[in-house]
Amino acid sequence: MDAADQAFLQRAIDLSRHAALNDGKTPFGAVVVVDGKIVGEGTSRVVELIDPTAHAEVMALRAASTARGSHLSTGGIMYCSSEPCPMCLVACYWAQISRVVFGATSYDVATHGFEDLWFYRELTKPSNERMIVEQAAGQEQRDQAVQGLRDWTETLGFPVEPKY
Repeated sequence: MDAADQAFLQRAIDLSRHAALNDGKTPFGAVVVVDGKIVGEGTSRVVELIDPTAHAEVMALRAASTARGSHLSTGGIMYCSSEPCPMCLVACYWAQISRVVFGATSYDVATHGFEDLWFYRELTKPSNERMIVEQAAGQEQRDQAVQGLRDWTETLGFPVEPKY
């Protein structure tokens, strides 16, 4: 890590500590940086917003998207006070973040009562062994759902590349 990485990571850690000590939130902070500039910051707002997806990283991505006028932060870097949970890591993929830099590990987070490491382990299991039962629709409803996708794709005006 270079000096810029250390400074941006420190900002994420400072956000997490302020959130916990001054705002009564859980201790998580995140910063999105594109082209060397902070474009979004976030702290966990799960309890405040009554939203299980309002993690610091998601809030930082939302702020970056608003500031940039795009849902993508292609080539950006996510700095987090701790290793992102699976949901937040996948959100970084969706936003086309190219690198994630974090302070505390998932093991550190688990040591302090958060489930992130357990979720990572759960997702490595075959779907029939997971706690949540996943159930696919019958053929008729699958066909209807696929038709909705097909109809949308046809409105794009360009061919869609399958992403298998």
